[in-house]
Amino acid sequence: MTTVDHEAIRRIIDLRVSDPAAIARGWAERRQPSGLVGSTGRLMLVAADHPARGALRAGADPLAMGDRTELLSRMARALARPGVDGVLGTADILDDLLLLGVLDGKVVIGSMNRGGLAGTSFEIDDRFTGYDAASVARQRLQGGKMLFRIEPQDAGTVATMQACAQAVAELAEAGVMAMVEPFISRRQDGRVVNDLSVEAVVRSATVAAGLAPTSAYTWLKLPVVENMDAVLASTTLPVLLLGGEVAADQDAQFALWSKALAHPSVRGMVVGRSLLYPNDGNVEAAVDATVAML
Repeated sequence: MTTVDHEAIRRIIDLRVSDPAAIARGWAERRQPSGLVGSTGRLMLVAADHPARGALRAGADPLAMGDRTELLSRMARALARPGVDGVLGTADILDDLLLLGVLDGKVVIGSMNRGGLAGTSFEIDDRFTGYDAASVARQRLQGGKMLFRIEPQDAGTVATMQACAQAVAELAEAGVMAMVEPFISRRQDGRVVNDLSVEAVVRSATVAAGLAPTSAYTWLKLPVVENMDAVLASTTLPVLLLGGEVAADQDAQFALWSKALAHPSVRGMVVGRSLLYPNDGNVEAAVDATVAML
């Protein structure tokens, strides 16, 4: 397993200064995965695109994901575990992981819209500030992911909706996955909060599924709620389960995941902070328990 310490970070910085073209060469030479699903028959991704949106909290620590050495170390440890197929992230994190040499044979999904910075007045107008379909295809990534929040009282929703529809179409034209993460959201005390009621999740899924002139390459990334049967009955698109926040009761969280994974629509999981920052600090154990459910 690759060790990520301060010396490894120094090497990344030195390479970025002395030979920035090494990143493009690395993407061109990276060994590709054999397919979207690995040994479990489903797709297991570790997610770390939160920092680019200014969302750094994990559990009780408001700056947990703000330490890049620690974040990369936890990601490298997770990616080294059997059954972990790949990673979802923004270019800065994915380029770091590439330079660390941990992405060969892995499914890599580029995060596309990070303009909806957490806690801002413009959070719902989620501009595409990360990857676009052209860069996903050029770097031979396996897909692009977009966050699509519907805020009934915020006119910024429609701009995000249109941009997501265009991204889905362009990714499909490139022949790669379009991963759409939809929510019905509302502001409460100045914060954007996602509505996790069954009705809201079903509505968001059906709207997201209808984006663009084709759904051939669209996968949905959906939160796990109590009545997942009703949610999963709303679409024929492949579904990836969203791991979500670090839970106080991890056993209860795992039980919900396990139940949802029994549905044929569910083709994998995308988990970030729940696996990278578990309450007991044991990244390997959290990852292995999740892979076992798959």
